[in-house]
Amino acid sequence: MLLGTSLMFSSCIGSFALWNQLKDWNQGIGNKFVNELVFLAFHVIPVYEVAYIADALVINSIEFWSGSNPLADNIGKAKVIKSENGEYLVTTNENGYTISKKGENKDLNLVYDNDSRTWNAVYDGENYELMTMNEDGSITVKLQDGNTVTVLPDQMGVASIQSAVKGETSLFASSK
Repeated sequence: MLLGTSLMFSSCIGSFALWNQLKDWNQGIGNKFVNELVFLAFHVIPVYEVAYIADALVINSIEFWSGSNPLADNIGKAKVIKSENGEYLVTTNENGYTISKKGENKDLNLVYDNDSRTWNAVYDGENYELMTMNEDGSITVKLQDGNTVTVLPDQMGVASIQSAVKGETSLFASSK
């Protein structure tokens, strides 16, 4: 009887890993004004609320009964991705991802440098800067020809980058 009632008094608060990861992501994307805009947007579109409810009802319950949170540690986790070009293994690292193609011995590492706020590709010993996350919330993408394109992280920005990669001019991006 004592053992049965002890379950009623144990805490099921959990770590709220999903909500905390969302909050940490928001705090790391830009300056305080960008963070506030994302914060408000995520309350208008109830992203924070859904994350909190998912944590409270599902993820924290799994953590309580299993002893481990399914979102707590993704470092070292791998996922197989199948495409028309072959099969790839994507492994989560502390600062990015390692992508390996089945049957090949060379890995592509996508690495985020927190100090310079850049995503880099490391392949065959060479380091290639891909993009910089700017303080104003924009993203500067480095093209293969050495030019850069600065866009906002939205659908129009993605279209501008696609146009720049194809060699087309865009009205929505500024090239340097």
